[in-house]
Amino acid sequence: MQPPSRRTFLALGLLTTLTACTADPRGDRPAGPTPPRDPDTPARLRAIADTDLLLGAYDNLLTVPGTPTALLQPLRDDTVQHRAALVQGLPTASPSPTSTPYRSLPTLAELAVMEHRTAESHLDGFGEVSPPLARLLASISASNALHAAALGDQTPVKTPNGSAEATPATGSAAVPALQTALGAEHAAVYGYGVVGAHLPDDPQRTDARTTHAAHQAQRDAWQRLLTTFTAAPTPAAGGYRLPFPVTGPTDATRLAIHLETRLTTVYADLVADVPAPYRPLAATALRETTLRARHWGAPATPFPGIPG
Repeated sequence: MQPPSRRTFLALGLLTTLTACTADPRGDRPAGPTPPRDPDTPARLRAIADTDLLLGAYDNLLTVPGTPTALLQPLRDDTVQHRAALVQGLPTASPSPTSTPYRSLPTLAELAVMEHRTAESHLDGFGEVSPPLARLLASISASNALHAAALGDQTPVKTPNGSAEATPATGSAAVPALQTALGAEHAAVYGYGVVGAHLPDDPQRTDARTTHAAHQAQRDAWQRLLTTFTAAPTPAAGGYRLPFPVTGPTDATRLAIHLETRLTTVYADLVADVPAPYRPLAATALRETTLRARHWGAPATPFPGIPG
């Protein structure tokens, strides 16, 4: 199966503002134009503050004898990388990754709730930021959801509604990216038919059937959305070329991992490619496929859907 084609977001533009010079209040030199407000900086600072609280909680818990260090240390390492990526986009230098002192000693359950809440907070208002930052926040949110699940919190993460009102114009702008996502789901539905056929009749096959149904539902959701934009949904192909031969359960599991991992890339790109009102839909799809990829045994990554 050919991997789904990726849409690359490249938005290059130049905004010039003509501003009359006014006298500086001190009267010694003219005041320059007021720099435009950067919507990304407040969002980055909020995300960094939430991440620092998580780091503080991890650090406190890791000092307790008997703490499952093998479980917690990789999650903390991911969180450090989250912070580093968020800091990189700030206009000025920021302190090195550190932790904010946590006022009490959290339990594993409380840490799981913190990860869950952070997954939600990263998506609060992310419709107002630039597409690249929206992609990053959605990816980190998916990682936080994965952490919460690893710590025992299986509660579904709530994705906020889009901050901007959907209009026919924004719907039309979303069509190309949604068609790409639909094509990827067509391929996943086909692929899981192969996965299920090569698994024994046990819980694994049940998982494959459940996942197959989930991809059918996501495929149908994209089709319905495209139809509301009076766009003809791209039909499924008659067949898809598999990335490698599948002859038994091991290959079938490997194919499931391949399908979900490819979809994380598709949906991370979709967050950046669609207009702001549709970002929550893409972020939800990214989170769900991230959790499914890990369920099938994919290696954990701090930035699901963002290679490297």
